Amino acid sequence: MTEVAAPHVPVRTRRPPLRRTPAFPTWAAKTVMAVTGLLFTSFVVVHMIGNLKVFGGAAGFDGYAEWLRTLLYPLVPHEGVLWALRVVLVVSLVAHIGCSVLLARRSRASAGPGRRRTGLTASSFGARSMMLTGVVMLLFVVFHILDMTTGTAPVASDSFAPGSAYANLVASFARPWVAAFYGVTMVLLAVHVAHGVRTAAGDLGVTGVRSRAAATVVGGAAAVAVLVGNAMIPIAVQAGWLA
Repeated sequence: MTEVAAPHVPVRTRRPPLRRTPAFPTWAAKTVMAVTGLLFTSFVVVHMIGNLKVFGGAAGFDGYAEWLRTLLYPLVPHEGVLWALRVVLVVSLVAHIGCSVLLARRSRASAGPGRRRTGLTASSFGARSMMLTGVVMLLFVVFHILDMTTGTAPVASDSFAPGSAYANLVASFARPWVAAFYGVTMVLLAVHVAHGVRTAAGDLGVTGVRSRAAATVVGGAAAVAVLVGNAMIPIAVQAGWLA
């Protein structure tokens, strides 16, 4: 009696699970953050330069505010350019925040629970504080709009008057807590700008040693300019130089 050989059953090898391609690639998120970040940096520098007109007196500062509202009028509607700029900034802000949250989640997921932290340096402090300073900047923007643009109580001063840019600014910074909050926020903004410009340059393909060094210098210069230029205003109001 012959034995019947058992049929050969092929052994199935387990295929590794396929990695899903992210709906929004990381490189694209970094690019969006870099472009919007540089846009915000340019805006805060130009905004700071405009704010310095307050040292020229009420007539000059109020005239500058009115010029912004009537820019390109009657080619465009009254405050048309101003509202277009606001829309661009709001869209950029939403994109910037969305991409930052996305990248933060992916970074934590890839690092895992046992990630090691390096020693604290100026560069690492800027990197670690970007989320914190970004949140403070967002809160400050909301506060600033309610205080200086819409005049919403109780954020704005009791003497807020629509169209009186100089008087509203002085009345707001005459409150010590507002002046202190503004000063602290400008320090955090400087940290955010300095590290942000350097990071944005790398994300946009600037990899050369000299180019990276130049980006660091530009970011640092913009940060210092914004800090000093903007902080001078509440200090001047508190000292009685602007009234």
